[in-house]
Amino acid sequence: MPAGLGAAWALLAAAFLAALLLHRAQARRPGGGDGGGGTASGLFQDLIRYGKTKSGGGQRPAWLRRCQVPKRWFTHFYIVSVLWNGFLLIELFQAKFLGAALPPWMQHLHSVFGRDLQSQNTGNEHFSALLVLLLLWLHSFRRLAECLCTSVFSNGVIHVVQYCFGLGYYIVLGTTVLWQVPINVRHGKGSSMQICWYHVVGIVVYIWASLHQHRCLVILANLRKSKSGKVVSLSHSIPFGDWFERVSCPHYFAELLIYVSMAITLGLANVTWWFVVTYVLFNQALAAVLCHEFYQKKFTSYPKHRKAFIPFIF
Repeated sequence: MPAGLGAAWALLAAAFLAALLLHRAQARRPGGGDGGGGTASGLFQDLIRYGKTKSGGGQRPAWLRRCQVPKRWFTHFYIVSVLWNGFLLIELFQAKFLGAALPPWMQHLHSVFGRDLQSQNTGNEHFSALLVLLLLWLHSFRRLAECLCTSVFSNGVIHVVQYCFGLGYYIVLGTTVLWQVPINVRHGKGSSMQICWYHVVGIVVYIWASLHQHRCLVILANLRKSKSGKVVSLSHSIPFGDWFERVSCPHYFAELLIYVSMAITLGLANVTWWFVVTYVLFNQALAAVLCHEFYQKKFTSYPKHRKAFIPFIF
């Protein structure tokens, strides 16, 4: 395992867990969850909130409002991901099936951050990484298509720090997959391919989670559209149907399952990727809690049985 890379993902996961716990602690104090408590607290709330949940952070000072960009710029994340991870997918495909070597600059980065140990099953690890990169690219392409053709964005905003983080995230994510390939495969050796049970299970879970995520995003978009498909409102309403019957943010839960499916596809034993999954767990949990609180404050008739993120649990 690339220890440094795994440690970086673990630290990122720990940071979001700390942010979740700090927010829950602030929310228990009178006015704490609304950005009260001074500049530091207000900045913290501004950095963890985006879109509709920004309104729950209290009145934001002018200097913070200058550090924001439209939430619809989420689309840029998926453009970057489609381009970068498509490039990585092509490079790994060529290394796997055409015996080509990765570019020298990429090999140098691998020697610093990637796996240098030889493996007894390099061909299959190579194939697993190729599959995960393909799943990641398909996920990004679908999300890009949904941003462009399905979602109806309001005038919500995100902090510029969140925007820059999102741009870099998918670059690091795809590179993390590539760095799981042992060094002898990265130099164009090893061309065996064996489809294992965990490949099949991982792809099935991926498809299942992706279908539900798409359905939930369509439900959200339809809340702002007429039956003819015309956008008639940018306000927020209570969503119903599919996994919304159990949780406030089923699309976040589906996102977690998609990353779990990739961990399965990698063979379940890749510790680095499980740190990625842990990061996604706490990142999406924080976003789900903020969204859940928004719904509860805005709608007095909001279903009390709904959890925020994971059905029946959280």
